[in-house]
Amino acid sequence: MQIRYHACSTTTYFNMIQPRLPYLAHRTLLTLFSCLASFSQLHAQPLLQCEVTYAGTTHIYKATVQTDPGSDINSDTGHAYTREAMDIGGRFRFKAVLLGTKQQLDTIKIYAYYETHRQPVLLQEVRYKAPFTLSTSPFGLTGQNFLYSPPLGRELQYGCALLEENG
Repeated sequence: MQIRYHACSTTTYFNMIQPRLPYLAHRTLLTLFSCLASFSQLHAQPLLQCEVTYAGTTHIYKATVQTDPGSDINSDTGHAYTREAMDIGGRFRFKAVLLGTKQQLDTIKIYAYYETHRQPVLLQEVRYKAPFTLSTSPFGLTGQNFLYSPPLGRELQYGCALLEENG
């Protein structure tokens, strides 16, 4: 260990760099964690899982980020909106759209429709904007929602959670 002499005091190099050691360790850990996080994001993508219930029957609806296979750009080009809504008991339809890339989720849109003789009628459209956190409960993203059809008051219940799909 070398000793540096000053006019008023004697200080070792160790004492001079000691305050920086926690900072350097903190920076090293941050770099390590960010590398691990980016590595895990390469293998995991957002998964929206919804439980939709009508007339005592529960349907599980799963949606991932839809990307246009012919596009080199990592943004949505309208391909996600072409996904068909799921039929719920012949009375309702349900659809979720995840916008963004597999690495960065930007927006989640959820649509619920009432089925009429002519065409589906939009009952609810909900938009969730980033930032998102992964859900720890079955309805962690949306809470539990109750929707009612116009003519007879038929009840549709749904709730969604944001999870990670490894693949």
